[in-house]
Amino acid sequence: MAKTDVLTLAILGMLAEQPLHGYQIRKLLGSELGPFRALSYGSLYPCLKRMVADDLLSVEGEDFDARAASSRRSRIAYRLTDAGKAKLAAELASDGAHSWDDDAFDVRFSMFGKTDSATRLRILEGRRTRLAERLEEVSSSLKKVRDRHDAYTAELQRHGLEQVEREVQWLDQLIETERSAPRGNTTKSAPADPN
Repeated sequence: MAKTDVLTLAILGMLAEQPLHGYQIRKLLGSELGPFRALSYGSLYPCLKRMVADDLLSVEGEDFDARAASSRRSRIAYRLTDAGKAKLAAELASDGAHSWDDDAFDVRFSMFGKTDSATRLRILEGRRTRLAERLEEVSSSLKKVRDRHDAYTAELQRHGLEQVEREVQWLDQLIETERSAPRGNTTKSAPADPN
């Protein structure tokens, strides 16, 4: 999934709750979805404009806001259209490889409360499979680096291996929780991160 598609999905998820201004969207993306901490307005507003053009969002003007006294401009609030709601629903029901890729997984995981249990489980299992493959690759690389006696590169590889191992353990806990949840439960809370 391209970064712009992940951003589109994140924006759709944010606006599912309520209409928001661009500044509010950027702030929420930064605080709730770590990968977007460095999101610039130069990335956000073109994406919002594209989503409006694609009829996923509508814009609403807002009268002068006392909190924005210095700008004296009206602010635009973005709201999901019916097409935007349908796209979000389709994305939330999707469980293909794009949903567990590095770029998209955090965004998809942040929307698990709106995703059905069977889809959550397939995404978690897909992510775990992807990380198991990565574990194998990193372990192999670590052995090769050790053979070359490059201590700093070996340490970096060991650190990467430990991160992947921790995420696999975390996913194992989530998968177990999801499997043991009563069927039809769409808002089962996730276990705490073991880190």
